[in-house]
Amino acid sequence: MEPLEAELDRARDLDVDDLADAIESIGFECTRCGGCCTGYAPNEPGGAPAGEGADEGEPDREPHTATVFPDEVRAVADAAEDAFGEAYDWRDVARPMPYGLVEREDGEPAGETFEWALATDDCGDCTFYEESGGQGACTVHDSRPLICRTYPFSVALGGTSQPMGEAVDGEGMVRAHECEGLGRDISRADAESLAAALKERAVRELEEAIAVRDGYDPTAAERADGDVVVFDSEGPKEADGTPIGGK
Repeated sequence: MEPLEAELDRARDLDVDDLADAIESIGFECTRCGGCCTGYAPNEPGGAPAGEGADEGEPDREPHTATVFPDEVRAVADAAEDAFGEAYDWRDVARPMPYGLVEREDGEPAGETFEWALATDDCGDCTFYEESGGQGACTVHDSRPLICRTYPFSVALGGTSQPMGEAVDGEGMVRAHECEGLGRDISRADAESLAAALKERAVRELEEAIAVRDGYDPTAAERADGDVVVFDSEGPKEADGTPIGGK
């Protein structure tokens, strides 16, 4: 695999027009089904409409998992405060990415992880998802993270994430993931806007990965107040987003 720095150079060199061409070729229109914002039944390839799974006697639904950068956490908190008229703190917006953590005997998580995920409600749906008349909506739509802005697409670069599992379609550097909106007509303007966000996300993911790698401190857990340490581009943090002090 290429070093992260080499992949970052490739991400910065991505041509937005080429990405837009690929998105146009694949086709996409959001149907507001809520699949990418809600929890899903185990072994289901994509999201499930809110409420499905448990009603059908299936095992507990897995929570929605969407990565969010530190500055995006703060932007979403500000947007939520404007929308709802009350203060939102870090834990209202983000939770430690569960991958890499273990469950203690008391059911609480412990260990180290290297990303944040958007917070979820008791049903496993994104905290900021709401549904009305059978259609989903994001309550912080204008400030939603890049992972949400670009779903169901990703770019085929090492060090970048693939949301909702493996790709189901692709064209050039663009990969498409499970979504009922794939294959629908998309305007050139919308394709270009999505392509620009997709390039920005690829660059940000690689910049984040490099910063996390370079700033990793194996002694952070010894100074943490809790049992979970999250390493992001700003350094090690507690599960509530509080920075962990230096050595």
